[in-house]
Amino acid sequence: MPHALFASTTASVTELKKNPMGTVAAGGGAAVAILNRNEPAFYCVPASEYQAMVEMLEDMELNAIADARMGEVGVPVDINDL
Repeated sequence: MPHALFASTTASVTELKKNPMGTVAAGGGAAVAILNRNEPAFYCVPASEYQAMVEMLEDMELNAIADARMGEVGVPVDINDL
C-alpha cells in the first residue's frame, strides 16, 4: 500500500535507535521520515523547523480571528475623547 512521504530523507526505527542525533543530522535541517516496516511511523523534526511550524499555525489562527473581525461594526470615537 503506497504512503505519502513528506520528507526527502528517511530512516528506520532501528537506525534512529542506534544514532538519534545522526538521524536528525541526516535531514540537513529538515524533517526525517521514520519508517517502521517500510511504512511512515512518524517524523523526526528539528527544533528550528518545529518552531517555524508552530509560528505559522499561530499566524494562521490570528489571521482567521482578524478576518472574522473585519465584518464587525466598529465603535465611532472622537479623537478629542481620547
